[in-house]
Amino acid sequence: MARKRVGVLALQGDFEAHIKAVNAAGGEGFEVRSIQELATADALILPGGESTTMGYLLKRFGLDTAIRAFEKPIWGTCAGMILLASRITEGEKRGGQPLLGLMDMGVARNAFGRQRDSFEADLDSPLGRVHGVFIRAPYVSEWGPAVEPLARYEDKVVLVRQKNWLASAFHPELTEDTTLHRAFLEST
Repeated sequence: MARKRVGVLALQGDFEAHIKAVNAAGGEGFEVRSIQELATADALILPGGESTTMGYLLKRFGLDTAIRAFEKPIWGTCAGMILLASRITEGEKRGGQPLLGLMDMGVARNAFGRQRDSFEADLDSPLGRVHGVFIRAPYVSEWGPAVEPLARYEDKVVLVRQKNWLASAFHPELTEDTTLHRAFLEST
């Protein structure tokens, strides 16, 4: 059986760690910078990074429209979660952030503090117990009926699923834990 090809958006952000984690979980991770590369993927990961910059680059290269039309699984981590959201409810750049708007949720940007406030946490979810790194992380502040909350940190929703889209506020790719990467591969 062929390994699932998981494209990782490589315009900005920590795409290399996701490629390594996809490979460790049994998939074939590769960089996506164009519509043509996206077309060869069985699934797509939108990594962490600077969501505003990523949003503008997606638009500049026409990848925003291509991703909206991508009918395969998509997973957004941290900045990727913000990009998947349909609205920003709190935090910086509430009105100017380019969004893909795929998931019926609002996110609060930089909700856990600044870079120096970064932390790690173990989270229980239906996909398994996961270890995540929170760096200037968002959280899901509101969601529609199609969005399923999967994990919380304290009282904040930090992992959700809608259809074949997954969004996490944290960075599992920065740990040795491939639980979510394996679960994502299984959804493709």
